[in-house]
Amino acid sequence: MDVVVVGAGIAGLACARALLDGGARVRVVERGRVVGGRLASKRIDGRYVDIGAAYFVADDPEFVAQATAWEERGLARPWTDTLRVFPGGGEAAGPVRWAAPAGLRSLAADLADGIDVRLETPIETVPEDADAVVLAMPGPQALRLGPPPAVAAAARAQTWQPVIAAILTYPERTWGDLRAAFVNEHPVLATVCDDGDRRGDGAPVLVAHSTAELAARHLGDPAAAGPVLATAVGELLGLTAEPQVRVHRWTYAQPSPGDAGYAVDGRVWLCGDAFGRPRVQTAWLSGRAVARALLAGG
Repeated sequence: MDVVVVGAGIAGLACARALLDGGARVRVVERGRVVGGRLASKRIDGRYVDIGAAYFVADDPEFVAQATAWEERGLARPWTDTLRVFPGGGEAAGPVRWAAPAGLRSLAADLADGIDVRLETPIETVPEDADAVVLAMPGPQALRLGPPPAVAAAARAQTWQPVIAAILTYPERTWGDLRAAFVNEHPVLATVCDDGDRRGDGAPVLVAHSTAELAARHLGDPAAAGPVLATAVGELLGLTAEPQVRVHRWTYAQPSPGDAGYAVDGRVWLCGDAFGRPRVQTAWLSGRAVARALLAGG
């Protein structure tokens, strides 16, 4: 069986890995320069900063096993189960959030090891030269490829919100024990993460994620959102130093929760984190569910 996976985010790579391990012939095509999708890390000043997913949670047994395997190899580590909550600055306990010392994209790179991944390979339509095609991407992007009716319907049913991430590099750390924070009822700010803490190197770097409303206003000029987010973070944490600001735009950042594990119409499949709670784990499970169905005969 020949399978083309379109998209080298965690859903596509998890699918390709399971297919390859199951004996299928697989190639992954990715329009970007690197693997990872929203499991994204950007190299800044000699270190990687996580600019997409802030962390991952593992509570499904299969994904727990994957996280444990990464931990045993030094690729991932349990980070924190407690986050600050604003307004108020209190703390909220929850599930353990995992981080990666080399940035979360290193986990995608690990999944991609040994897979035929063709980077910087944009496509315009669903590939015809394969027994099956897996579209591992947000529904709005899948629609551009002209998928068959049932997959198109599932893609149209997805609702996505944009986010702008601001990487804030300060002269020194002055915010104490932060780890990460949820910011509620704020006009521009949704979350703040201490990248030096989650990476474990103590770098004076914070990463702020915008509200969907701010991102929507600045999709055409994301750089303009950077100073707005920097000011909001400074006011929230009482910081007086001016950071160096870099931004990254995510047009399709956060899907509304969905159901099922994937969508399929004939030989075309759609998977990703829109098929469940919008989490890294969901994307991984969705990709593997498609692989299992294909290996079982589709």
